[in-house]
This record gives sequence, C-alpha cells and structure tokens, in this order.
Amino acid sequence: MSAETITPDSEHRSLAERLPQPMRDYALLARFDRPIGWWLLFWPCAWGTWLAGAGLQWQLVAWFLLGSIAMRSAGCVYNDIVDRDLDKSVARTASRPIASGRVSPRAAWAWLLVLCGLGLVVLLQLRWQAQLVALGSLALVAAYPFMKRITWWPQAWLGLVFTWGALVGWFALRGDMLGVPLALYAGAFFWCMGYDTIYAMQDREDDALVGIKSSALRLGKQVKPGVAVFYAAAVALWAFAFWQLRGDWVALLALAPAALHLGWQVVTLDGGDPANPLDRFRSNRWTGALVAAACFVVGNAGG
Repeated sequence: MSAETITPDSEHRSLAERLPQPMRDYALLARFDRPIGWWLLFWPCAWGTWLAGAGLQWQLVAWFLLGSIAMRSAGCVYNDIVDRDLDKSVARTASRPIASGRVSPRAAWAWLLVLCGLGLVVLLQLRWQAQLVALGSLALVAAYPFMKRITWWPQAWLGLVFTWGALVGWFALRGDMLGVPLALYAGAFFWCMGYDTIYAMQDREDDALVGIKSSALRLGKQVKPGVAVFYAAAVALWAFAFWQLRGDWVALLALAPAALHLGWQVVTLDGGDPANPLDRFRSNRWTGALVAAACFVVGNAGG
C-alpha cells in the first residue's frame, strides 16, 4: 500500500507506514496517527478533575485518558462514515480509508462498536452522577457531522461536544458549586471555537468548492480577530471559574502562561503559510496542559 494513502497532516507518518494492511487503515480511520485529538478531548476532563480539589486522582485521570482515546477514535470513525462522500472532494481527506474505498462502511461500523465498547468500560468506572453527565453528550455527538452542512458555525457545535469532559471531570468527584464547572466548560467551548477555526483554515478553498461551511470561511479576512475574541472569552470564563472557587485575584495569575500561549497563537497565525495553521492548532495540547496545571494549583491550594 502506497504511503500516499496516509493523510498529509499525519503526526506519525513513519509509524503508520510500518503497519501492515489492513491494520494501517483501521489505525488511520481511528486517527491513531494524530494524537492531538486525544489531548484536546482529554484536557478538559483533567481540568474538571483537578479543579475539583481532590488531589492528583491519577487513576481517575488515567481512565479519562483511555476514554478520550477510545471516544475520539470512535467519533472519527463515525464522522468518516457520515462524511465519506464529502471527504472524496477535499484534497486533504480524499485518501482517508472509507472515502478511498479501502474500508467498507460496514467494516467501519464494526470498528466503531469495538471502540464504543472500550468507552463503555471507562464509563462504568465513574460514579453514577458523572455517568449521567457523560451520557448527556451523546445526542450532541451524533448530530455533529451534519452541522457543516447546516450552519456556518460547526465549530460551535464541536465546542459543545469536545469539551464536555470539563463537566464530567467535576461531577466525577463532586456535585456542588455548579457555577464553577459551567464557567470552566464555557471557557473550554470558546477555546475549541478558536482552535478549530484555526484548523478549518487549511480547507477553506476545498470547503468553498464543495459547499462545506466553517467559521474560517464565515469570518473571511477577519479570522485572526475572530480567533482572538474566542480565546479572550475562554480566558475570561476560566478566570471566572477560578474566582467563583477561590475569590482571590492571585489565583487568576495561574492562567497567565495559558493566556500568553494563546496570544502567541493569534499573533503568529499566518493563513498564507500552509503549515502555520496546523502547527498553531496542534500547539493547543500545550494550552491544555497549562490550563490543567492552573486548575490543579487553584483547585488544591490550601485555605
């Protein structure tokens, strides 16, 4: 199988190339070659867990990481099943396993069930309150692939779906002070709006040709200011979550590193360089880590 069957934005192209067929296609279908999606789904879970103030909770955090890998992979398989005809028309996605015909939709559905089974194992490790919150996202997840056909803002729908773990992480440990996880989740929503708009910048020409809608197209030449507004809203809402929990201005300083990193993304964003948006998008794994550190410090501070 030619290496051209691996999508151009793979983070681990050489590793994927070494896999035998058909193992490679199923790995690519689940995006195992692009772990950035796991991290973006996982970090909000860690935020909610660590802001809840019950210490490191390594076992719970490890379950969330496994669940993020399984459910992000399941979401990618489902998305590719739904989008297989659209993917054929976009240069970056035309070589994906289903779009190219290397994996049948029926086989993809079977792979999806396997991944969902792994996600169910993780779900059963949580207390019932967190289980109910997690299950509340299923309708949003199911509808997401269709949003790019309906609205110019599918990134907003992804923001609702991909950051749900902030609520699950909090409810896995406590159920009080609901304003804190809600503000954390709202901030995560705008963070996702920002980074997924950056990601959508890669496909603007192809998307316009085939009729796929995106915030990057809707914002046009105002993409950088738009992303700046999304990121500013994210930081403000995270600060509000911290303030509700601590009521201490010093606690807000914990967000400074993440805020500076987001500012760097905006200032250096260059849509004219094909590699730049993808690099800035991927750098959000570090944003997630910086916010996680801030949540741990503020959530577990004495007093």
